[in-house]
Amino acid sequence: MSTFDDDTQFEFFEEPETEEAPPRRRRPRRPGGPRRPPVQPPTGPVAMARLVGLVAIGIVVVVGLVFWVGACQGQSKQDEYSSYMGKVGEVGQSSARVGQEFTSKLASQGLKLADLETSLEQWSQQQQQLYDQALQISPPGPMRAIHQFVLGTLQLRALGLAGLANELAQTSAKNASTAATRLAGQAQLLTASDIVWADLFRLPATQTLKDLGITGVVVPASTIVTNPDLVSERAFEVVYQRLAPASTGGTPSGLHGSSLVGTKAVGGGRSVSLSTSSPTTVYDSADLRFEATVQDSGNFQEVDIPVTLTISVANKRVLTRQKTITSIQAGEQQVVSFGNLQLPPDAFGHQATVAVKVGGVPGEQNLANNQASYPVLFSLSQ
Repeated sequence: MSTFDDDTQFEFFEEPETEEAPPRRRRPRRPGGPRRPPVQPPTGPVAMARLVGLVAIGIVVVVGLVFWVGACQGQSKQDEYSSYMGKVGEVGQSSARVGQEFTSKLASQGLKLADLETSLEQWSQQQQQLYDQALQISPPGPMRAIHQFVLGTLQLRALGLAGLANELAQTSAKNASTAATRLAGQAQLLTASDIVWADLFRLPATQTLKDLGITGVVVPASTIVTNPDLVSERAFEVVYQRLAPASTGGTPSGLHGSSLVGTKAVGGGRSVSLSTSSPTTVYDSADLRFEATVQDSGNFQEVDIPVTLTISVANKRVLTRQKTITSIQAGEQQVVSFGNLQLPPDAFGHQATVAVKVGGVPGEQNLANNQASYPVLFSLSQ
């Protein structure tokens, strides 16, 4: 071989030295002890008991979540219905308040036809506004159909009040009974509205709450006609007679009247009826009062009836009191009480007279039974 061959090194045919892997470290054994066996999961009854325990815990957690979610949903549902009934109750109360104002207006002194007509128109507009307000209330699903009767109630009241105003404005009948018939016909819409609210809204709504298991939520009431007699033909005839004579020249027809039924002295734990024929001993006390019973002896409602009590000693008037019966129905009796008398010294030791007089009503023919005088002897309490 040549020198070239001797000097040539075939380094690319040479392989690198193989590196040895680092030695694997082993955990030292416990001196003198055996090797620890591998941990095995428990088997048999112990494993079954653990599994049953875990399943039971899981069931308890799931059931607790179910009850918690159900309670939250129940409370949310009750809050929803309570809020709805609260909004409806505000509307119903505002609507019913018109009925009280209407009754007070009819019994007010010096009532004019134009004033009543104006009030009726305003009340009708108020009912329409309440209808618009109720239209904005969003009822819960099961209450949607029932809520329509809330709207129907308010519509009937708006129409009824507007109808009464129109009848008063258009009627020119001198016969009060004809006008009363027309007015009573319009007032039937008000009575019907109370029936719609009570029977078609309140009862079904109450049953729906019961079916849903919702407690503690009250369905509100709303009544605009508290006394049906106040919107009857007989009542409207009396009202029309009070309002119409100045413009129509009409006079009250039919039987009208008021009468004094009797008078009692009440106080100090005693109650004694006074007599018109013989003196009655009346014992003075801090709560002494005279109670006069007045009756509507006609066939019509009467209003603004004055009742006067007078006490005289030796034909000298020593005390006078007066009260007014705002409204009284045909055949009805009302007790008018006169208290806080503060009798003067002259009233004792002498025979005194207690006189009661009931004012006459328009169209009353018999005034003989409207007053009475009672001889009495006032004495200090025993």
